[in-house]
Amino acid sequence: MHKRVMTVDDSRTIREMVAFTLRRAGFDVSEAADGFKALEALKITPTDVIITDLNMPNMDGVALIRALRADPKWRTVPILMLTTESDDRKKLAGKAAGATGWLVKPFDPQKLIDVVKRVTG
Repeated sequence: MHKRVMTVDDSRTIREMVAFTLRRAGFDVSEAADGFKALEALKITPTDVIITDLNMPNMDGVALIRALRADPKWRTVPILMLTTESDDRKKLAGKAAGATGWLVKPFDPQKLIDVVKRVTG
């Protein structure tokens, strides 16, 4: 069975690049443009890992992670931050909210695939 990944980013280009990379590696990928849209989609779409941007309108990545971690259904699902931010305080905020890991844009396609494979077992 294919592992399911949701990519959450307000940049359609980034979502498409992540989706293309992961689909080529055999993952099923769904997309959302912000945290609110992700929460709505996750109500009906089972997902094995979530990759979220940090800076997004409406609901940013940290708020999304907090909302997911507050729900027992999503407490153990790996959540990766994919962002241009390299600020240690932002990383700490992501970790404190419950992020599993951190990837920096622009991302290396093979590294993205390797990390997703690692966190999905």
